[in-house]
Order: sequence, then structure tokens, then C-alpha cells
Amino acid sequence: MRKRKILVIMLCLALVGWNYPITASTNEVVINEDNLNLRSGPGTNYENLGQVHKGDIYTKVGEQSGWVEIQLEGFTAWVSSEFVSKQEDFSDTTVPTNNKDSTDTDTVTDSTNTEESTVQKTIKIPYNKTQIRNGPSTEHDIINLVKEGEELQVIGETDKWFKVKLDDSEGYVFKELVDESNEELTDGVKGKTIVIDPGHGGDDSGALGNNGIYEKDLTYKTADILAQELILLGAEVIMTRDQETFVTLESRATLSNVENADAFISLHYNSVPDLPNVTGIGTYYHQEQYEPLANYIQEEIIKESGDRDRGVDFGDFQVIRQNLMPSVLIELGFISNPEIEQLLLTNVYQEKLVSGIVNGLQRYFSIQ
Repeated sequence: MRKRKILVIMLCLALVGWNYPITASTNEVVINEDNLNLRSGPGTNYENLGQVHKGDIYTKVGEQSGWVEIQLEGFTAWVSSEFVSKQEDFSDTTVPTNNKDSTDTDTVTDSTNTEESTVQKTIKIPYNKTQIRNGPSTEHDIINLVKEGEELQVIGETDKWFKVKLDDSEGYVFKELVDESNEELTDGVKGKTIVIDPGHGGDDSGALGNNGIYEKDLTYKTADILAQELILLGAEVIMTRDQETFVTLESRATLSNVENADAFISLHYNSVPDLPNVTGIGTYYHQEQYEPLANYIQEEIIKESGDRDRGVDFGDFQVIRQNLMPSVLIELGFISNPEIEQLLLTNVYQEKLVSGIVNGLQRYFSIQ
């Protein structure tokens, strides 16, 4: 389901420290460090827009004072030229491996995607259809679904992922899916039924963004990423609509009630064309007993995204008014704001929003 937007040529090879020959044009650069910060301008004092990783290849747009401007999906950003290779830097067109002793002054200290020492042990898969991916993050493709009870040999690991040997290949499995002692997962979304409602759809396009993006498309993009994250954590996910279909508001609430959902999350985006500088995220509830769910989600989204906190409030929306289950409606940002719209088109920022929602759900279910 996930549509990967950032090119990840050579990433798996780079993670295990191999050299690999490539041919790059003179206006392309290769990232030589994991978790390299993207900046909105040529310097560390500019806003952090996310990260890119070792082995990624991007088109160079410009260069200034030790920084390189690169083209991403729908926007440009700056990275330190110290940690990228340009065509003229290549020797025999081979991408150099990381210098493990070097210090990146503009990278995130996070070993999530860093390969650690090789281990030799076996893990037993506790859940049917456990996802195996071709890299240590949810940005990577699912390459296999493993049956409950199957044993896999672990050949390496990161902070959050096991690298496992398959019959004819290798892959990565999320540690929390095989660690039954993990309290956060046990008390969180694992085993919960979550109904995700991408707002609008079909002939109902919803709000219109500054550059013509439809709200219906953006809500589905967010819902798709959210669904993958929740499934990864062991939740049963039900979507109220597919990418093209319109579903009535009454039917969306009814689906939640019929499925006896543990949570119903309706996703929306705001637009005020006459006020293009307006920004912020807000979460709404209808039944008072579900205000804590709204509070947890709102707090975590703001923490992850850094957007303006528009708070939690009562909302008289049909999808939550007629919903008997724990339900909230989230307005995830203003697509009429040009800067916010560009951020929302990136997977990096979408992942931040999704992480906030997931963290909020985890907190809510941990106290139930």
C-alpha cells in the first residue's frame, strides 16, 4: 500500500557497508551518512525538515557556502556538502563507504537504522502474517509475510529491528512484533481494531490546497501510512473508503459501530485561502468520555510535528456524533498555507503526523 516517494537506490547494500559502482550525472549527489538533516536553508540555523540516508541519490539544484541544495518530492532542501558525494568526487565511479570515526555535526544521533554487531540467535514469530521488510524502517517494502510459529535466524540487528535470514534472501522484522515482553506494545494498539476514516473521497474533493491539491487525496495518503504503521504494531485496521470512493458520513460512523472499533480516527485538512499564513493542528471529540483520546493524540502530534497547537475541542461532526465508539476528528494542518502544503506532500512530514497519532493511541490504550 505504501507508495515510496524518496529514491532508495543502494540503501540495503550501503547499510552493510559495501562499495557499489554507480553512474551519477554531474547534477546528482549521493548521501554518505544516515540520518543527515534536511535544512530549509544553507546552515544549521535553518529549520530541520527531516532526514535523508546513506545511499540516497538526489538531483543537485544549487550550492552555497558548504551546503548543497537538493530536489526532493515537491520541494527542495539543503544538506551539508561535507556528507555528500558529487560526481567530481567519485573515483572509478564508486561510492565511498562511511568513515566510522567521522563526526557529522548535522546528523541526528539515532542508531535506529545503524547495523550493530552480528548476532547468531533464533526468534519465533508469535503472530500470523508478520511483515518482513527489505530495510530497517517502515519506509521499506514488505517482501514477505511470515506465519505464526515460524522460526527465523537473526543475523544482525539495530535498535528496533532484527535482520533475519529467509529461504533465499534477507529481511528485517520489527522487534516489538516478536518481543512478547514489550509492555508498550502489549498495552498499546496490538490486537485493537482501529477504523481509519480518510475524509471526503470520490466526487467530494474537500478543501483545495494552495497549489491545487485536493484534501481527499491528502487524507488518503495519511490514512495509508497510518494503516501500515498500525498493522506493523499488531492492530487490525479497517479503512472507511478506498482511494477513489465516496462513502456517506452516516456509513462511516455505522462501520465503526458495527465493527465495535476500539478507536475511530477521522482525518482532515483545513483551508482558508484568504488567510494563507494561518497554520496549526486541532483535534475534536463529541462524547465527553473520549476527550482523553483527543488530548493524547493532539499532544503527541504537536510534539512530533512542531506545528502550532490549536488545541482540543468539542466538535459536532456527524462521523463522531453518531459514533458510539471512542472517536476523534483531526484537522492535520492548513493546505492553504504554501509552506505547510509543501511539508504535507513529503513522506518525512507525513511520518511525523502518523507517529503522533500512533503515540497518542498507545498512551490512550495503556490506561484502558
